[in-house]
Amino acid sequence: MKPQFFYSPEPVLVPQPGCDWASKMVLNPAIVQDPEEADTLHMLFRATGPWPQKQREGKYPPYPIFLGYAVSHDRGQTWAADFSRPALAPELGWEEEELKVTDAEGRQVWNYANGCIEDPRIFPVEGQLYLSAACRLFPPGPYWLVDGDPPIETRYDYVPEWTQEGEGPFYETCRTNVTVTVLYRLDLDKLKARRYEEAFAYVGPLTEGHVSDNRDVFLFPERMKIHGRLQYVMLHRPMTPAAFPDGADLGPSIYLAAAEEIGDFASPKAEHRLLAAGRFDWEENRIGASWPPLRISEDEWLVAYHGKKDAHFGYTQSFLIVLEQEDDFPVVTHRCSERMMYAQQEWEMPTDYPTPCLFTTAGILVGDDLVMAYGAADQKVGLSWVNWAELVAYVRLFDADGVKKG
Repeated sequence: MKPQFFYSPEPVLVPQPGCDWASKMVLNPAIVQDPEEADTLHMLFRATGPWPQKQREGKYPPYPIFLGYAVSHDRGQTWAADFSRPALAPELGWEEEELKVTDAEGRQVWNYANGCIEDPRIFPVEGQLYLSAACRLFPPGPYWLVDGDPPIETRYDYVPEWTQEGEGPFYETCRTNVTVTVLYRLDLDKLKARRYEEAFAYVGPLTEGHVSDNRDVFLFPERMKIHGRLQYVMLHRPMTPAAFPDGADLGPSIYLAAAEEIGDFASPKAEHRLLAAGRFDWEENRIGASWPPLRISEDEWLVAYHGKKDAHFGYTQSFLIVLEQEDDFPVVTHRCSERMMYAQQEWEMPTDYPTPCLFTTAGILVGDDLVMAYGAADQKVGLSWVNWAELVAYVRLFDADGVKKG
């Protein structure tokens, strides 16, 4: 039987007029359950508003992107957000010497999160809690205008002139201002205490901006044996798959990467393998993983993923199951070809942003339910609930190609 999804009848978080960093959009949240209080959930959400204090003459105001914090004590039914200040904010440095940050090991490194910190995902890896976020070196203008008619590109409006002179991968990434996914260590106790300055430790980039714009990036919580070695395994979605194996004729697709050290993912040491490409009508433009995998059995994982057809049809969420292999990358064994989640409620429909969008960025198990948090219409936050066992059983009805049994 097809599982029933339950949705919050109205948004649980919305933009805040008068809050300079969250006045325009509040969306795409990550959630994690409190290890000591089962009913308590913690959230990091993406937010933005115009930033006129950094506006350049003749340009739209920049829209740097921040992460805010919220907490729920009733398993996600209601949320209290801290709009007094961001939990994690970009530095917004302009000069070259301002684009450095102290990493988790105390080293001075390039700060790929200088301009925007977007689409958080929270996940554990071998007992350590991490946050990944899609980041830009410089803030864009009103970036949603690129999907308008006519399209207006603002990504380069705040890229400094000095970036044109440097050579090498960092300067190439500066010039293109593409998305680089950055990893942080997350201290949940300090986040809960709202000691935000101590809650996040910059680890470094997980992707290479000079290779491809890349987001929807996060790790499996456990290492896997691949080619005779225990390796970390990462999901990612390059915008230009042609730079990766078997990607020459593909739109943006879901890839796996394996590396012996987390720091090796953003380097040639990582090995990449295509996991899934667009196959169905609602995936025509792209697909990408939505939130970190959840274990089903000893060697199986549920992967939530999204597909986009076009700017008018919007985003759909569905699910697939992957199976760990003996000494190799995991493979897809079941892939639901049906549109399981998509914008339907009036408050989920687009206003300023033209694309219908229900975009899940978090999924955690709370009791018998899978609790998912999502961005709606690229402006608000919603929650959804579905019975975990019923969902997994339904996805198993489909084979690896999306053909339903019976």
